[in-house]
Amino acid sequence: MAKKVAVIGAGVSGLISLKCCVDEGLEPTCFERTEDIGGLWRFKENVEDGRASIYHSVITNTSKEMSCFSDFPMPEDFPNFLHNSKLLEYFRIFAKKFDLLKYIQFQTTVISVKKHPNFATSGQWEVSVQSNGKEQRAVFDAVMVCSGHHIQPHLPLQSFPGIEKFKGQYFHSRQYKHPDGFEGKRILVVGIGNSASDIASELSKKASQVFISTRHGAWVMSRISEDGYPWDMVFHTRFSSMLRNVLPRNVVKWMMEQQMNRWFNHENYGLVPQNKYLMKEPVLNDDLPSRLLYGAVKVKTRVKELTETAAVFEDGTVEEDIDVIVFATGYTFSFPFLEESLVKVEANRVSLYKSMFPPQLEKPTLACIGLIQPLGSIFPTVELQARWATRVFKGLCSLPSETAMKKDIVERNERRIDLFGKSQSQILQTNYVDYLDELALEIGVKPDFLSLFFKDPKLAVKLYFGPCNSYQYRLVGPGQWEGARNAILTQQQRILKPLKTRTLKPSSNIPASFLLKILGLFAVVLAFFFQLQWF
Repeated sequence: MAKKVAVIGAGVSGLISLKCCVDEGLEPTCFERTEDIGGLWRFKENVEDGRASIYHSVITNTSKEMSCFSDFPMPEDFPNFLHNSKLLEYFRIFAKKFDLLKYIQFQTTVISVKKHPNFATSGQWEVSVQSNGKEQRAVFDAVMVCSGHHIQPHLPLQSFPGIEKFKGQYFHSRQYKHPDGFEGKRILVVGIGNSASDIASELSKKASQVFISTRHGAWVMSRISEDGYPWDMVFHTRFSSMLRNVLPRNVVKWMMEQQMNRWFNHENYGLVPQNKYLMKEPVLNDDLPSRLLYGAVKVKTRVKELTETAAVFEDGTVEEDIDVIVFATGYTFSFPFLEESLVKVEANRVSLYKSMFPPQLEKPTLACIGLIQPLGSIFPTVELQARWATRVFKGLCSLPSETAMKKDIVERNERRIDLFGKSQSQILQTNYVDYLDELALEIGVKPDFLSLFFKDPKLAVKLYFGPCNSYQYRLVGPGQWEGARNAILTQQQRILKPLKTRTLKPSSNIPASFLLKILGLFAVVLAFFFQLQWF
């Protein structure tokens, strides 16, 4: 008899968790409090309590080839960075392809998840839900928490003296939908994450002036990298990840600074991070530097206090006649349906083994999926989490002792602080390729590069020096997909397909790389010739 699994939430994490359950022969039931799938990525004009909210113009920061699920590439005509509506379309195609909707109970809210009386031996859970005003209970063998962490806004008004007398409008970025209605306003955006930068850039096209207030600054990157390829396909390779791991930290820090300043000098734009040597998540924004360049947006220091109409900053400067303040100050998270003893949130942080499993449970039958912020795409990350969790539920993978797990949690947190700092925005941060490989090893799906270099050198080179995308984790082991190799070798054509909308004659120019090879060969021949002459 298949084990019954409760999946809480039908966003990205919930959808892939459903598929992984089905792949492993488990029997999932998904509880979704709204009427549709998509979670964070389903735009709605109105903000709803208990649900993530995005603005209309949101575009992905990670490219389609780095964001798709491992055995289901995105259509090749999809753009490389997707508008939220296009990404939702992919999720709908994905759900239809694998017939996932039949497992979802919509407009059903999870009220509580409690240990079954015989949990110590069975590992079962009692799940209470409410739908159409009626409460129901059911027993499940395992639970996957996929409720996300972009729901509860963090609005630290106590850190802004004078806010109570400010006469203008203020709200959290969660409330922002589009720039209509902000024409001619003087607007202050607090924060400099991706949302803050997007909102400031967009508002500056209609407002009379926009200011960004930042305590620490940020690195700002373009989505476009070398030769016009998506940034993450160039940045997230195993080779570059290996270099960052083995080179001395000072060298890595210097290299990162050079890379981040390649597009523009952050110090000149007032953006250079206060502690520029921390591996903080960069802001992906193609528009912000140009908005700064011609003054539509101005960068300011931390807000010291507010008056009825003005903002006073830490450096002593004052900006008068502020009409609107947008607090892009991030989110907190909690699990109101879980007992505090199960997943305790302290200082906006939870202690989970590999960011997934509560270490103190007698049976490893509860997993949090997606409670992490990788320096890369979240989608392949939550997929590997779900693949591992379902195999743990089945008893095919095992967890270490409680003591070992708690030790790992402490050490992992120390490494996180060393790399990313103590800022609230970095609490869920983790290295991308390292974490993916860590999960892949647990499942048994990490490619063996040494054997591949002998058996399939073409593929091995692509895997090691090319983008570290999700297809790599379908080449071997459980869940192997026969299309994985082809997906890796054909990814370039899917990148270029949506760009080639104008027919061009084939270029007759000889590639520079080819010329360099010819020159190199010529130099070798000359060296050999002169060596003969010498003898």
